[in-house]
Amino acid sequence: MLQKQSADNDEAIRNDAEKDTVVVQATKPELTASPPKPNAPPNHRNRRLVIGMAGVLVLVVALIFVVPWIRLTLTTVSTDDAYVNGHVTFVAARVGGQVVRVLVDDNNRVHKGDVLVELDKEPLRDAVAVKKAAVDTANAELQVAIVSVQGIEAQARSLFWQLQNAIDDVDNRVALLGARVAAVDKSKATLKLAQLQFDRAVQLLPQQSISQAEYDQRQAALSVAQAEVTQAMSDVHQSRVSLGLPAQPESGDLGEVPPDLDQTFSSVREAQAALIQTAAQLGVAHSYEQLPKAMLKQFDSLNQGDVDRTLAAFTDNAPAVKQAEAKLEAAKRDLVQAELNLRYCDVVAEIDGVVTRRNVNPGNNVQVGQSLMAIQSLNEIWIDANFKETQLRDLRIGQPVDLYVDMYGGRHVFTGRVSGFTMGTGSTLALLPAENATGNFIKVVQRLPVRIDLEEYNPNANTLFIGTSVTPYVYFDKPPTGPNAGKFLQGYVPAPQNSGSFDQSALGPDK
Repeated sequence: MLQKQSADNDEAIRNDAEKDTVVVQATKPELTASPPKPNAPPNHRNRRLVIGMAGVLVLVVALIFVVPWIRLTLTTVSTDDAYVNGHVTFVAARVGGQVVRVLVDDNNRVHKGDVLVELDKEPLRDAVAVKKAAVDTANAELQVAIVSVQGIEAQARSLFWQLQNAIDDVDNRVALLGARVAAVDKSKATLKLAQLQFDRAVQLLPQQSISQAEYDQRQAALSVAQAEVTQAMSDVHQSRVSLGLPAQPESGDLGEVPPDLDQTFSSVREAQAALIQTAAQLGVAHSYEQLPKAMLKQFDSLNQGDVDRTLAAFTDNAPAVKQAEAKLEAAKRDLVQAELNLRYCDVVAEIDGVVTRRNVNPGNNVQVGQSLMAIQSLNEIWIDANFKETQLRDLRIGQPVDLYVDMYGGRHVFTGRVSGFTMGTGSTLALLPAENATGNFIKVVQRLPVRIDLEEYNPNANTLFIGTSVTPYVYFDKPPTGPNAGKFLQGYVPAPQNSGSFDQSALGPDK
């Protein structure tokens, strides 16, 4: 029974197939017509033409895109770990006070010197007025000190001459003593002569060789000569006592005087002490061990003996004048600082750029050093590219770079040059550097930050924003240019003494 049903099904299937063949032949008689001709049909030629054109197009595309890409790959070093960086200046208050006006807002463009914030100036104006009054007071005190020193100067002049006169007085007394000693010698000679004449008269009187009157005259002359010797001796003793010497010297020489009596005499020392005390007020220090004549000679040698000029020169260096001048200078500096603080009430921009992070409003009380906003520079822009350590072999300072910024796509290509290499990889400069001294260390390719300076960058035409992604292509097959070209390290640059700007020409070759 089952075999019969199977045979019937096979016959039905064959019948259906024959019917389908008849239908196909009836609907497409051309396919069953005459055999194909020897020449190729037109549609086959068109297919070959299309294939040829496609091949040419592929070749052109390869020449235009693939070949430059291959060449770029073989002659450049690139990384996708790069971004735009730049300097940010934080604006802070130099003086404390209340904010009166804020003249800028976030994203406002400013120029160097533009006023950003104004603080209340009234308290500082009062401080300036007080400092001006202090300057006037100090100036008046200086004038008083000068007048006082001039009085001391006049006193010093008087004491100078008193010392000179004291020395001269001692010299005169010594000379007078010498004259009186000579007078004693003279009176003694006269006494001796009178004594001889009187003794002869005594011998001749008994013989009546001389008269009584002549005898009396010789006796009177002897008495006068004795009186003159006594008087001369008295004068000598007086002179010696006035010089502080003993009336009768041990040597018996009435004219004996110490050689430095004019330097050690009490009146001379007293005049010298007064001059030293007065000169000290003029800023001139002398020792009491210095001899008076040496002191006078020192004064004379300063200005060829012009004592007035010498003492007048001491006036400018007098301690009182110096102290008054120091107070005046301090008062002036305080006034300058007060005026400077008044100018600091206008907080100005120190660079050209764009305002960001504004966090101050009118009415706020700010403190010294408090951050008010930040200014992002538009011109001081560069690229920080983190290259793999395996890519650093061919990189050098001065190599040209093409920079593709993601925000511009391929519409604009920036140009630059490699300007330096950071002295350490990103991991070593991190806050928590990696600790590789372990038994399970796995080598990871490190990245080194490389700085790329922009060339011919115009922020007004194509602005770069900090933090945006960049793809740099460094051409290591082109010769490097600029300072330190072809090196890893920049040359030593000494710190400028009188200028705050950096001079690229100061870069020298490595030694």
